[in-house]
Amino acid sequence: MKLLLIYVAILFQKLNAQYPFRNVSLSFSERVEDLVSRLTLEEIASQMSRGGGGGDGGPELPIERLGIGKYRWDTECIHGDMVDNATAFPQSIGLAALFSPSLLKQVASAVSNEVRAFNNDYVRRGLYETHTGLNCFSPVINIMRHPLWGRNQETYGEDPYLSGTLARAFVEGLKGDNLRYYRANAVCKHFAAYNGPEDLPESRLSFNAQVPIRDLFTTFFPQFKECVKSGALGVMCSYNSVNGIPACANKMLLTDVLRNQWNFTGFVISDSGKSCALEFMILNHKFTLSLEDAAVYSVLAGVNLELHAGQYARGVFDWLTNAVKDGKISEALLRERVKPLFYTRMKLGEFDPPSMNPYLQLNMSIIQSPAHRDLATLAAMESFVLLKNNGLLPLRQQFDTVAIVGPFVDNAEQQLGNYGPGINPAFTSTVKSGLAGLGRRVITESGCTNTLCLHYNSTKVKEAVRDADLVVVCLGTGPAIETENFDRSNMLLPGYQTQLLQDARNYALGKVLVLIFSGGPLDIRFAHSDPAVSAILTCFFPAQATGVALYNVLTNKMPESNPAGRLPFTWYASDDQVPAMVDYSMKNKTYRYFDGDPLFPFGYGLSYTQFQYASLQLTPSLIKAGENITATFKLTNTGTLAGAEVYQVYISWLNATVVTPMYQLVNFNRTMLQPGETQTLSAQITSEQMAVYIDGKGFIIEP
Repeated sequence: MKLLLIYVAILFQKLNAQYPFRNVSLSFSERVEDLVSRLTLEEIASQMSRGGGGGDGGPELPIERLGIGKYRWDTECIHGDMVDNATAFPQSIGLAALFSPSLLKQVASAVSNEVRAFNNDYVRRGLYETHTGLNCFSPVINIMRHPLWGRNQETYGEDPYLSGTLARAFVEGLKGDNLRYYRANAVCKHFAAYNGPEDLPESRLSFNAQVPIRDLFTTFFPQFKECVKSGALGVMCSYNSVNGIPACANKMLLTDVLRNQWNFTGFVISDSGKSCALEFMILNHKFTLSLEDAAVYSVLAGVNLELHAGQYARGVFDWLTNAVKDGKISEALLRERVKPLFYTRMKLGEFDPPSMNPYLQLNMSIIQSPAHRDLATLAAMESFVLLKNNGLLPLRQQFDTVAIVGPFVDNAEQQLGNYGPGINPAFTSTVKSGLAGLGRRVITESGCTNTLCLHYNSTKVKEAVRDADLVVVCLGTGPAIETENFDRSNMLLPGYQTQLLQDARNYALGKVLVLIFSGGPLDIRFAHSDPAVSAILTCFFPAQATGVALYNVLTNKMPESNPAGRLPFTWYASDDQVPAMVDYSMKNKTYRYFDGDPLFPFGYGLSYTQFQYASLQLTPSLIKAGENITATFKLTNTGTLAGAEVYQVYISWLNATVVTPMYQLVNFNRTMLQPGETQTLSAQITSEQMAVYIDGKGFIIEP
């Protein structure tokens, strides 16, 4: 080992003497300039064409004459590194329900530690397969604009301020606190106006989102601005077109807004699936007629890196050398486009001596560490939202007989959510295993073959609940029903799940508790209004700690298990309350513009205790346009149990000259209070948050 370290040190000294881009006394920008100046046109095109995605998509080929090795860009980590055995935290929509930037930052930090530890191990073993890189294609900060969109579960909900605040927490957690290096890098996605449909009524791969300019800047852009301002070095452009131009060829998005207005200096990478977003300019959008022109349009717009997994033998950016020779694009522009790629690699520590980078010390012992497993349990507990409670919860006794029924009784795969780590049975608890201690006798019966519930055994469900003192009904969707590529067709409970709930309610002698597992709202009006259903808890997709977290919350095992999650979306009563998914105006969508009566509003959630707000004061007391305001108030836990409260501050506009939200979240946080405790809290409202967007003028503060 000592000989190896000596060899590495000698190698770096030799390279430092030969190449300034290896000189650690220079800035990263100076070193990038030197490195890129040494690349040939063919090397530049190669480096820009292999962002990952399988096949010819990666890894980056080595440049042996400069001592530059292979490089893998990608991994996915919205709620855990997307590899086997990584710690699986709650899905993003559940993390949004925390309404806690500090806890989300802890989760992102733990995820980042595991991403780096895995990468250290992969590099040591010479493995450069997909999902082994240090650039997390996360967070997903497209707003939850429609309840039926298949990817709602990956988002932070429907509010741009909430999404942006949580995006900042996630990005900061990923990159770590070292002043020189990032532990892992965030790639914010999908820019822009990629908010459904996936497949209903048309494909995301050809969809043209026609979005009013004001809605772009007030709803679809703010969270991306916050993401890049917090230090993310990557942005992923989306499959769809925006106002007639594919997002990955859209100069307004990628240059005018992203780089010129927000001063983004990182890289833009195209999206990829069965094919590449750049190829869809030809295959679906009919925007260009050739791969070479697709490459030209995207680079001119601002794309730096192709995520290729395509239907063509050659990647789109493999045609860049031809484009230069044909005079369609300059070599100088390609040299500019490749610079952010090497800057990112330097920021992640690739070109410095290993002894300088503390993150290279992370090893596989941190994967599924006790601290990470405890954090996964805490995050799951604090994400649950109590929708209804007629005195059943918290459970204060062990029951003689408990029946647990429904397709989520023992369904580790579907409780995970998509884009998550593989299931690790050693550290995964389901509803069945977690709630085994609720009764002296516990009966479980799924009643359905899967979450689709197309085949239902009513007899077994009725038998299971007949003699139970407590009936727990586990319903929902799961990634088999709502996921990438698949939208829901309606908000109804899938298959026979409504019948299952009715049977449980009709044949149960004891209390009925309903658990909902989904990424978005379901039509549960029957359960909400039925007095025989004593409580409803929505759990989203809690991942590996599902069962343990549920037991803690249902029994209020500790102060942190008193429910304090809040809905990060409007729970509509039915899907006919919102316009079609293809309608991209914000009229009558999300709490900001919805004028109907939802089943549960945005920000809703019950607790086992009670809180009282008092003594609100505003400073300055005379509010003037363009001045920051500080709101100070007292919050008291007036109940008998410790618990957390999420305070939420909203503003509305009076006499605005343009359309504005009916009201808008501008501040929030989560705070724990003991019984009888009073806290004096403050929240700031900034002048920027008071501005309205006027077409042709931008954001203006009106008097």
